[in-house]
Parts: sequence; C-alpha cells; structure tokens
Amino acid sequence: MTPDFKFVRPLYHPNIYPDGRLCISILHPPGDDEMSGETAAERWSPVQRVETVLISILSLLDDAEVSSPANVDAGVMLRTKPEEYKGLVKKDLELSKADIPADFVMPTHETAWRKKEDEGDFDMSWEDSDVESFGGSESDLEDEDGEMDSDMGDEDDDMEDDDEEDK
Repeated sequence: MTPDFKFVRPLYHPNIYPDGRLCISILHPPGDDEMSGETAAERWSPVQRVETVLISILSLLDDAEVSSPANVDAGVMLRTKPEEYKGLVKKDLELSKADIPADFVMPTHETAWRKKEDEGDFDMSWEDSDVESFGGSESDLEDEDGEMDSDMGDEDDDMEDDDEEDK
C-alpha cells in the first residue's frame, strides 16, 4: 500500500488536485509506468523515509511539474500567465496564515537545531538526595560505630563472616 498526502487547505498548484490530494511520483505505486514515463526508481518504495518524501514534496511545490498536471488549469496558467498564477498563490498563502496558532513562533534555520537551554527550573545535586526521599535500604544506615554500613563491603569482611559461620 502506498502512502497518500493531502493538503487540508487545498492549494492552487499544478500538482495538487482541487480536493487537496498531491500528485507526486514518489507516492505513486511501485514499478515502472509506461503511460507516465516514470521509472520504478522515481516511485514509491518501502525504503522511503518521511524525510525524503517531505523533501520531494517541498521541491515539487517550489518547481511544479507542468507536463502532467493534476490541476490542468493551474498548469496552463503557470505557463501562460505566470503573474496571475503568482497572485492566486499569494492569495492561498494569506488564507493559510489563518491556520497558524496565535502563539506559534516559526523556527528558522538558526533555531531549528538549537538545543533547549537549561532554564534553571530544576537544580538538584547528589547532596540533595537522601535516604528518606529515595526510600533507601536498612543497609544504608549507620552501624553502632557511627560508620555507614554498605552492601559493597570488602571481600575480606565477607570471608571473615563465612569463617565465623563455619565454626
């Protein structure tokens, strides 16, 4: 099964059907197509990644394929009346801005890959942790001599304990 791509808000573009479905080779069923002239290498393959599909879509939106348009009127207008076509595209652009949430900040190439700065909301060090807050175990408590008892004691201590048990 090949994936499908549809614009929720249809765009006036030679490779977008009036209902918003996108016509692009990379999403066409696998195999050669003699009618369109597309080779299997240009069509859908399960090895495609989301990134490669999106790059292909962006490329197509920027450079329309007018030789086999999904929207014939848009294809003809782009070839014969490019300024009128650009006016319709600008109209679509302005309409689409209404879909952007008011608090949305468009990422730029400078901010898209920036790591989020530590805002200092959470400042904890190892000293801040204690037995009570993490549940601790009884072996973490001090022994009679005021020393911390630990399960990670010396092997010699374990050997002495074993020797005393054998007696």
